[in-house]
Amino acid sequence: MNKPKIVILGAGYGGLTTVAKLQKKLGVNDAHITLVNKHDYHYESTWLHEAAAGTLHHDRSRVQISSLINSAKVNFVQDTVTAIKPDEKKVELEDGDALEYDYLVVALGFEAATFGIPGLLDHALTIGSINKARQIREHIDYQFATYNNEAEPKDERLNIVVGGGGFTGIEFVGELANRIPELCKEYDIDRSKVRLIVVEGMNSIMPGFDPELIEYAMNSLEARGVEFKLGAMLKEVREDGITIEQNGEKEDIATMTTVWAAGVRANHLVEESTLEDNRGKVEVTPELRAPSHEDVFVVGDCALVWNKEIDRPYPPTAQIAMQEAEVCAHNLVALVKGGEMEKFEFINRGTVCSLGEKDAMGSIFGGKQIYGWTASFMKKVIDNRALFKIGGVGLVLKKGKFNIF
Repeated sequence: MNKPKIVILGAGYGGLTTVAKLQKKLGVNDAHITLVNKHDYHYESTWLHEAAAGTLHHDRSRVQISSLINSAKVNFVQDTVTAIKPDEKKVELEDGDALEYDYLVVALGFEAATFGIPGLLDHALTIGSINKARQIREHIDYQFATYNNEAEPKDERLNIVVGGGGFTGIEFVGELANRIPELCKEYDIDRSKVRLIVVEGMNSIMPGFDPELIEYAMNSLEARGVEFKLGAMLKEVREDGITIEQNGEKEDIATMTTVWAAGVRANHLVEESTLEDNRGKVEVTPELRAPSHEDVFVVGDCALVWNKEIDRPYPPTAQIAMQEAEVCAHNLVALVKGGEMEKFEFINRGTVCSLGEKDAMGSIFGGKQIYGWTASFMKKVIDNRALFKIGGVGLVLKKGKFNIF
């Protein structure tokens, strides 16, 4: 009997959790499992804001895939996926090879959504990968290092604009607000000369959070010098500045650092495939299958799962991606070995937003609001739990966050 071929695309939270569960539940004679990923490492995407701000070394947020998989059960292919062809049951790779499959898991993650803003692609930085996070950190360091070495210092070097007041943008701003005083001391710059500005199109930051939590976050960040421009639409990004429109009036802000954190979309390969999509995502069945192709499962940022209580899709988070992956793995095992498939139901265990090393806010355990040190501690517990899910106790001990006090 031929062993079914299972191919998993992407080693983010969704893909790697799927692999971790499959290699525990399937024996070497049950299936051929192949994991495809662009890099030979997995990175904690929820830690990238720290690497970008320079408060956490980028190597802390990545783990070699070889240390997380059982090579006797899982074949790892380091390559870039160039096309998904579900009608032909194959995946094309950059090196020219094609992988055939019996079951496919699409977990290719996200890309920045630019919304057609002029100049954004050319002049804004994004927090989308390890290398992009490193680029932001090094870019900011360069601006500070250059400021006092010019005959006429340019104030725009010290103006940092963050586009987007959502989760990623606010966590990045929190880390950067803590680091700016260190940069000022290192490069002999008066802190009052530095501006850290959040531009948000809505009239509030952190949509979906309780107003009390939002107020706490804004007060915490404003106390560390963060400026908020709410209800402000980014109209143009230039090398040395941006234009925003607020209350019907346009304003130019001089800056050499614009970090875009205002939107993501699913990997473009989903929309380019013949998978039935809804604005670039696959609106999956309760079993997490693609409606048009039952042999294709989709998890993480590429999957659209509807929250029927509020009639809106669930936001793409690491929490939902890992829960989807567990159900996906169970259903694949059921298809290979026999058994009942499960339907996915999201269990919201709460959300905590970091505001810097020792500050955070959020809600847990059915809506209990937490702030400050307590929330910061819980954020580290959540981060360590994610490590445990993909790599067990060993990975937690190696990469975990234990700087509690």
